[in-house]
Amino acid sequence: MKYKKAQDILPKDVLDLVQKYIDGNYIYIPKKDNNKKSWGEVSGIKTELKSRNFEIYIKYLQGISIKQLSTDYFLSESSIRRILYIYKNKYI
Repeated sequence: MKYKKAQDILPKDVLDLVQKYIDGNYIYIPKKDNNKKSWGEVSGIKTELKSRNFEIYIKYLQGISIKQLSTDYFLSESSIRRILYIYKNKYI
């Protein structure tokens, strides 16, 4: 998020009105709801985690144990079970 000068963006009458309420202080104006991105969309981590989790599920189906998967992916066994539970219910 970058700071922008209100006098460079807002019309004079709007700026005067804003100054009436918050003269000289900072104000945060959030994005409109339809412009917001969900968690992980901007960085791409959401896609990476989906791919990793699907890979874990496939390896489990191929016979790799939960203990081995937790070691390979540096996750707890309960995290592996949670991932497997999600995919088992998705594809049943």
